[in-house]
Amino acid sequence: MGGIRKYVRLMMSHHQCVVFSPSSPIPSLSAASLRRRATAAMTCPPGDAIAQQKRALRSDVRKALKAFSPTERSHEDSAIQSLVLDSSWFRSCRSLCAYISCEALREVDTSRILSEILSNDHHAQEKKKLYVPRVEDKNSHMRMFHISSTEDLVANSMNILEPSPTDADGNQREDVMLACHPVDIFLLPGLAFDKTGRRLGRGGGYYDVLLKKYHDLALERSWRQPLLVALAYSVQIMEENVIPVTPNDMPVDALVTASGVIPITPAALERM
Repeated sequence: MGGIRKYVRLMMSHHQCVVFSPSSPIPSLSAASLRRRATAAMTCPPGDAIAQQKRALRSDVRKALKAFSPTERSHEDSAIQSLVLDSSWFRSCRSLCAYISCEALREVDTSRILSEILSNDHHAQEKKKLYVPRVEDKNSHMRMFHISSTEDLVANSMNILEPSPTDADGNQREDVMLACHPVDIFLLPGLAFDKTGRRLGRGGGYYDVLLKKYHDLALERSWRQPLLVALAYSVQIMEENVIPVTPNDMPVDALVTASGVIPITPAALERM
């Protein structure tokens, strides 16, 4: 429990799961931000224009996150985690990949979700298997390793918690790409999202590469594709067509915000 107390920030309020209403207000970028993007697109080749638009949008979202009220952020963290934990699609899953939230990156908190999986007797009886990310290099190479305790996590050079590659006995941890059974869900971070499933990451391409590899693996083994579920603050939800994409950008199946769950794809509508 010492490791759990060290890592987990408990959220005490609980919220009922609701489906996001299409009429709910969605924050939009300022006119100045949109003008900057349009100017960049007109002065660069298509590939360079998309890269510039992504950089500009990342900058805008980072500023919005920095200005986001700590009180409101804490409220949304609690609401989002409660929505996930109370959902039927989470409760019924047997295996999942989830990110370990980083305070410095202002990611939606996942500490209570991870704590529930690793320490709650109910989930333990259901044998819910958890894989978390470990960055291997600067070339978009990331792996998902199985952990059974927060004691399996160590801080990397950027002070981000990751699984150690081997357990206490020196045995190699199970890589999700080598697992015998499929995962049901990926809980994903990101910088910006929209209701069509577009996701803007931080620019490293780590999740896009991993998700594409897992998609191909599931096809090869005739497994059902996992639900790709992103957790997002209200300030990270963009209007449609604001987020630039390339063929390498993997879309998500659903979003979870403090206002509710937003199923996007047919798979999400069926399973959520």
